[in-house]
Amino acid sequence: MSLSREIEQFQVQRVIGNNVVMVQGSKNGKEYVIIGKGIGFAVKGSGVIEGNDPRIEKLFRLEDRESWSQYQILLEDIDPKVMRITDEIIADIQSQFPDKLNDKIYLALPSHIQFTIYRLRNGMDIINPFLQETKMSFPKEFDIAYKASEKINAEFQVQIPEDEVGFLTYHVYSAVNNVSVGQLVKASNIVSELLDMIQQERNITFEHGSMNHIRLMIHLRFSLERILKGSLIDNPFVKHIKKEYKEEYKLSQKLGKVMQKSLGVDIPEEELCFLAMHLHRLFQTLVKQN
Repeated sequence: MSLSREIEQFQVQRVIGNNVVMVQGSKNGKEYVIIGKGIGFAVKGSGVIEGNDPRIEKLFRLEDRESWSQYQILLEDIDPKVMRITDEIIADIQSQFPDKLNDKIYLALPSHIQFTIYRLRNGMDIINPFLQETKMSFPKEFDIAYKASEKINAEFQVQIPEDEVGFLTYHVYSAVNNVSVGQLVKASNIVSELLDMIQQERNITFEHGSMNHIRLMIHLRFSLERILKGSLIDNPFVKHIKKEYKEEYKLSQKLGKVMQKSLGVDIPEEELCFLAMHLHRLFQTLVKQN
């Protein structure tokens, strides 16, 4: 829960990283996490941060004491080297995407990296069924994640597989676009379901990695993102598409029902018609190729 800066001073309990510190309020004794660029760099374990410090970007605490205790334990268990690598990776992200990042990355990314290292050191497989889709949909974010994996490999003497680079890409994309990692995973599952449905309905098979497969996959991915964000698309050809592309529109309605059930939101007619138009072009291309 975000709070206004009502407390005049915060006693630093632990520096988690350059951008994250655990503190205690001087007035009410409550424990908080402060996030801000460079906020932890100047304090050395036991210092004071003024409530009006301009570096404070986010101040939050968990309402449930038990949840806070678990969260605190998680933060305290994170290897300082993981936090240092995280700071470097976040700096790399910011160099490519200068807009403000989602604050959650300061906590979610080090937790993810530490668990990844644990899995690799204990011989646990990392399998990513959405790797190819992730590489195609988010090439810039994947490149950043790949470079991040090289930093982690060098620091911890592990070998991060490409499947894990795909998962790291989700964290990069989440930080830049303010879409939760959970939503990204859900969207990937839905895209996979929709692709299967289109192939079954039209009795076709997409060659994995083909241009037709890539274009459709990317279209579905960003259609879902627009729907999740509530970004309305302008489609002045709705009536024309419904009239001229009746079969494709009927299929897009079926796909829309799947999206609606999975996302719990209504699918705009403009989005369905845009999908129908894309399906028409796709099917025309497949006819020409055959």
